[in-house]
Amino acid sequence: MKSEARDFLPFALPDIGEQEIAEVVDSLRSGWLTTGPKTRRFETEFAQFLGGGVQAIAVNSATAGLHLALEAIGVSAGDEVITTTYTFTATAEVIRYLGAHPVFVDINPATLNIDVGAVERAITPRTKAVIPVHFAGLACDMSQLLALTRPRGIRVVEDAAHAFPATHRGTLIGSLDSDVTVFSFYATKTITTGEGGMLVTRDDAIAHRCRTMRLHGIDRDAFDRYVSKAPSWYYEVVAPGFKYNMTDIAAAIGIPQLAKARAFQQRRADLAARYDAAFNELPLQLPPRSESDLHAWHLYVIQIRPGAGIGRTQFIEKMSDRGIGCSVHFIPLHLQPYWRDTYGLRPEQFPLALRAYEQAVSLPLFTRMTGKDQDRVIAAARELLGC
Repeated sequence: MKSEARDFLPFALPDIGEQEIAEVVDSLRSGWLTTGPKTRRFETEFAQFLGGGVQAIAVNSATAGLHLALEAIGVSAGDEVITTTYTFTATAEVIRYLGAHPVFVDINPATLNIDVGAVERAITPRTKAVIPVHFAGLACDMSQLLALTRPRGIRVVEDAAHAFPATHRGTLIGSLDSDVTVFSFYATKTITTGEGGMLVTRDDAIAHRCRTMRLHGIDRDAFDRYVSKAPSWYYEVVAPGFKYNMTDIAAAIGIPQLAKARAFQQRRADLAARYDAAFNELPLQLPPRSESDLHAWHLYVIQIRPGAGIGRTQFIEKMSDRGIGCSVHFIPLHLQPYWRDTYGLRPEQFPLALRAYEQAVSLPLFTRMTGKDQDRVIAAARELLGC
């Protein structure tokens, strides 16, 4: 029998408190609703959080940030950009926006992150960039990837939609030696602005281009026009840009969320550790973790092994019957009709991503989960897996 809707435990919920509400109300009362002082403050505090001299540029989605990043580094028609098939379609679609072509590669089955060896084998004279994806909040092997790409002049744009705050060899993702890193603040992410994202870079030219293209190719944003000494009506369009700016309403949510980021990460890590302990002896492959680095724990993804007595799809259905929401991350892109048909891809072409997909379940993991909520998930999963 299915659970009543009011008892349903969702897969994810944002953690919004009185501080976020107060900041939004302050913006509403200030008269600044679009890009203005709150956005500037959010950018400044985000850059300070990461350190390393990065510049932060707030955008209305991580997809927008990835598009801006690729445009700024000069990706154009006919170029190739290598990325993982085990990701959301946004990672690849931004490549097509510019007339370039994604070249998909398989994953490392231990981490579900991009296989750097496969990246090396995929490089051609047309390779312009690589987009690694830090799956679930565990950093890719960026040291190995940068050692591969830097001598070849191949640019690196990190899709860090899952990875705030995560580290690689003790350094926060976003302050490594890549060209650009893009974070997501979608409602389910580790911090949220409802919709939104942040592009970070140390490269002044990239930062300038992204700021210009973020708002119609205008040489300065609306906030600058209101506070500068130049005539407030004057602006110059220097390129055919986009409408990718973040609003002050969104930034007002992000400012207190950023202040809570480390506490949120610790709560997620605690929940993940409790899942680990409860599921350690079950017929599952548990999520990988690093003993030396910070995992953002955006997702907690188990893989149900063959012989467990229940398949992935049935497991999700029966968890839903018990009032528990689960999800699947991701349906590999080479299985999706557009990518499959456009590039003639076959399911068996990326066997490790295919196997992970067929077994993967993302369990509820969010900071508002109570111990009782997690007990429900653990009890139901153990029951379905025969323990």
